[in-house]
Amino acid sequence: MKKFFRSLLAKYMLIIVLALSIVQIAYLLIAILITGVADNIESSYTSDEMDYEQIEEDWHKDANRLKTEADISRNFDKWKDQYPDASMFWVDQGGTLRVATEERNDLPTEWTSSFTAKFIKDRYGENPFTVIAFVGEDDTDGFVVFEINRDVFQKPIQMAFNQYGSWLLIGTLFLVIFFIFISFLFFRGIRKRLLQLQEAMEIRDVDELPIQIDVKKQDEIGQLEQTFNQMVHELRKSRVREQEEEQLRRELIANLSHDLRTPLTKINAQTYKIAKQNVSDDAKQAIHALEASVEDIDKLIENLMSYTLLMASKYKLDRQEVDIVRFARERIATWYPVFEKEGFEINVELEPLHDSVWHVDPIWLGRVIDNLLQNVLRHANNGRYVELKTASINSYDAIVVRDRGSGMKDSSNQKGAGIGLSIVDMMVKGMQLDWEIQSSHDGTTIQIKKNIKDEK
Repeated sequence: MKKFFRSLLAKYMLIIVLALSIVQIAYLLIAILITGVADNIESSYTSDEMDYEQIEEDWHKDANRLKTEADISRNFDKWKDQYPDASMFWVDQGGTLRVATEERNDLPTEWTSSFTAKFIKDRYGENPFTVIAFVGEDDTDGFVVFEINRDVFQKPIQMAFNQYGSWLLIGTLFLVIFFIFISFLFFRGIRKRLLQLQEAMEIRDVDELPIQIDVKKQDEIGQLEQTFNQMVHELRKSRVREQEEEQLRRELIANLSHDLRTPLTKINAQTYKIAKQNVSDDAKQAIHALEASVEDIDKLIENLMSYTLLMASKYKLDRQEVDIVRFARERIATWYPVFEKEGFEINVELEPLHDSVWHVDPIWLGRVIDNLLQNVLRHANNGRYVELKTASINSYDAIVVRDRGSGMKDSSNQKGAGIGLSIVDMMVKGMQLDWEIQSSHDGTTIQIKKNIKDEK
């Protein structure tokens, strides 16, 4: 239950309940306030005295019983006691204002028939409430007038509402605005926390992993933040394990490479020693095959070491200005005896390029060309053809290595092409060059390209 009250669902339900009841609560509170004010408003009249028809009837009855001026004065005093806010006066049969309960500047001393008619017309149904009755039974002694403001007959609650009704509207409006403000704060807080979580997902620490976020609340978003932090923690642990495993793998490869080279050196020495002796032709052929196998194993170990160093970013890159045509010619010259021995047709077309000076590492580039030629020798020897040439188009210069083997999609009886090409890929990209492979059943063409615009 405690967890539920901390949740966003509970807070949202509370806002909905407030939304449904806020207007009613506002009216109830302000009605209670107005009722309290009404209780403090003093009224001189009861609800029975608010019957205007009864007042009019009583005034006419009393007027019919009046005979003298003294009677009129006493009658006025009696009504004044009952209605303190009332105003009364008598106009005699001659049109003279005779008796008045208070001094009236709006009333003339002498009344004409036209003014009397106008006075009756103006007072009919208006405020103040006015009753006009003739004096005596024969209606020959003039008329008496009773006037009182209609507002004094209102109930206290109505008077309070009339006085404070605008505050009711203002109070209700205030509560509605307050509800909107609380809703705005609630949803703005949710949005802010979600944006912070999104930002934490996008920001990367020095280890290229997301950063953890501070968990301040235990609601649904807080649980999401905790889950996100747990995920980041697991990623960091995984990264540490991965780095430890990678380090162990590199050390293992380095140790194995070193340990394997020692027996290979001994095998190579013993093979050379046996080859110097007078042996049969079959023995010489076996020795030759053994030497080739030892050389292949040595190349594989070298590739494995290079790949490990490149993956660890520990293979030093030293870029220099190199005449690429001359460099390629010198490189293929070292391979001539090898390909001739295997019966390869060698085609070399090294023509000047748009820009024959490349900014590369000569050791890396030499390793790239050696790996490509080695792959031709080991994997395309059925075509017995190798070609090394230069090519230039408008956008780039290139060194091209081509063979007439069965293509990379066919299986080879030699292994290790994958790691060799992986080394080529990393070295070419490390020297900010491009390369492209086109392979079919008719052979494979590999281009090492330098974009001309890169050097402008």
